[in-house]
Amino acid sequence: MAEAKPWLKQYPAEIPSTLSYPKQPVQDYLKNAAEEFPEKTAIHFMGKEFTYKYIYESSLKLAAYLQSLGIEKGDRVAIMLPNTPQSVISYYGILMAGGIVVQTNPLYMERELEYQMKDSEAKAIITMDILFPRVTKVMPQTELKHIIVTAIKDALPFPKNLIYPFIQKKQYGIVVNVKHDGHNHLLTEILKSPAEPLKIHDFDFEEDLALLQYTGGTTGFPKGVMLSHSNLVSNTAMCKAWLYKCRRGEEVVLGILPFFHVYGMTTVMILSVMDAHKMVLLPKFDPETTLKTIHKQRPTLFPGAPTIYIGLLNHPDIKKYNLSSIDSCISGSAALPVEVQQKFEEITGGKLVEGYGLTESSPVTHANFLWDRPRVKGSIGVPWPDTDAAIFSLETGEELPAGEVGEIAVKGPQVMKGYWKRPEETEQTLKGGWLLTGDLGYMDENGYFYVVDRKKDMIIAGGFNIYPREIEEVLYEHPAVQEVVAAGIPDPYRGETVKAYIVLKEGKEATEEELDQFARKHLAAYKVPRLYEFREELPKTAVGKILRRALVDEEKKKFKEEEEKRA
Repeated sequence: MAEAKPWLKQYPAEIPSTLSYPKQPVQDYLKNAAEEFPEKTAIHFMGKEFTYKYIYESSLKLAAYLQSLGIEKGDRVAIMLPNTPQSVISYYGILMAGGIVVQTNPLYMERELEYQMKDSEAKAIITMDILFPRVTKVMPQTELKHIIVTAIKDALPFPKNLIYPFIQKKQYGIVVNVKHDGHNHLLTEILKSPAEPLKIHDFDFEEDLALLQYTGGTTGFPKGVMLSHSNLVSNTAMCKAWLYKCRRGEEVVLGILPFFHVYGMTTVMILSVMDAHKMVLLPKFDPETTLKTIHKQRPTLFPGAPTIYIGLLNHPDIKKYNLSSIDSCISGSAALPVEVQQKFEEITGGKLVEGYGLTESSPVTHANFLWDRPRVKGSIGVPWPDTDAAIFSLETGEELPAGEVGEIAVKGPQVMKGYWKRPEETEQTLKGGWLLTGDLGYMDENGYFYVVDRKKDMIIAGGFNIYPREIEEVLYEHPAVQEVVAAGIPDPYRGETVKAYIVLKEGKEATEEELDQFARKHLAAYKVPRLYEFREELPKTAVGKILRRALVDEEKKKFKEEEEKRA
């Protein structure tokens, strides 16, 4: 049996092992910030700034409007937006109305969107004008009754707001004009209207859900992770404690991580609101735009993913920009290469450390220390305050001592309530208060944790979670495909990339290009395989199960041999 919480010996004096924070629902923290800092900039977006007072009052207006549409406490309302001021207003507005947020990736195609809307039984969705046609197509198959539409131009300063529609038409080839009627609503019209009285709901901090965040399931279908107000607030309070040198109301947080991913939602949006920081939002990651933004806006906190840091480091003009404002970065979503960490710190003068978590834990459970402690190479760090972690044997289920590899399990107030409408999968994942992560790793004698492999077949490419079964089901629909298996193979930039191994039906033909075009009709771009390999047969067990791991091992071996040649 491992020593109980050996990592606490590593904590600097500034980080308490047990936290104290107001047990308020998520939306109350916006009210707190608006009352304390009404005229302070909450959001900078492409040249325009929005105060905390404006964001709070706009959220109240949206909340009252949602209630007028019939949204009751506990109803699900979806958000399908990139990082914009409207996405923040929508998030807090839904919570103020008593609703549960369903975050939806704007890259989702109709098939993916329809499944998520059906499963969550969302009654309304807030989305972009260019996504409106996609949403309307799935609406008849779902519980959706209302679509609230906004546009990038709505948040832009003059004259950008006049120019942007022409840029949008050139990029996407469409102009969408939505009329404000009984089912379609314009966010601009809602926010222009006088504030209506809001019905105030009582919230159970521990039990009431704030969010349904979808993640992959063992069946291949995404499942809704039920996160309560307590889950999200506690994890954000942990993040705040970890960043103990940050000053309330004074930091500038770079918001590239998408808010439809729980990592960006917690470490950028909710943290910024909780501590009244200024968010600098970018709707998508572009290395040059990001470098210019850092140079001009001087962010101090930069939560990110390895692909973001790599993309910046590989930009040929990086030395032209002043990045010295960056003080602290916690990297998540995938393993952080040591050379990337070192090079980024050299250029910025700030600290970049690796963290770990999963959607089911809101999401962060571990991180390396930013200050006052030496870096531990290859480690995901130690558990956060109020968080317990252990390694359990795959064979016996018993807790293992330091140094032995097993399944990483975590326990704490950030751990989900369970999976939406999936009691069996909830029971498989939550055991005796422990969340079984599905990741294999070990803890050293000082309490630092290390991930060595994943039990799950999930692919993490460029920080996105991709589930092979979903890709396989799409490719199986192609008339020429007999067998298919998708796998994550090593990629020096994205961490992993998706490769599909295909066995064609006898007498049928298909090219890589044809399969690629077929996949792109049904899958978000980041899920589409980058590589295809046609084979006569696939490796299988005696009972016919395809050995995905054998294919991955082949690729890892080839990747290692190529690296050795280059060295």
